[in-house]
Amino acid sequence: MRMPDVDLDTGFIKLLGLEIVEASGDRVVVRWEARPDLHQPFGLVHGGVYCAAVETAASIGGVLWLGGRGTAVGVSNQTDFLRAVREGELTATASPVHRGRSQQLWAVEITDAGGRLVARGQVRLQNLPNPPVPAPVRPPSP
Repeated sequence: MRMPDVDLDTGFIKLLGLEIVEASGDRVVVRWEARPDLHQPFGLVHGGVYCAAVETAASIGGVLWLGGRGTAVGVSNQTDFLRAVREGELTATASPVHRGRSQQLWAVEITDAGGRLVARGQVRLQNLPNPPVPAPVRPPSP
């Protein structure tokens, strides 16, 4: 499935080096390399990278699930860091926990190349419906 009018190869996603491997309204898989420019001062992947990957994966899934009905934006991100990582490939896999009329909740697990869980998060998304299309304006009758 394709994100409506969104380029996923620019901006923050590109800066982090996130690659969207799989994307649907039911599952999103994102991969990236843990490289030195994503480290905090002690040589470990910065926790903000995990938070960003968690929110990116959940948001993509939420928008795809909504389809043309609107967009979804993150309103809460709770991410736990479980294992320190210095290098190697990381994979974030997002799946929905709840999808309702006004909000969604997505769970995301991040694993290393050995399949070990290194972080886990959840993101609550607010569903924003597309604005109504205004009725055409009719000129006054003569």
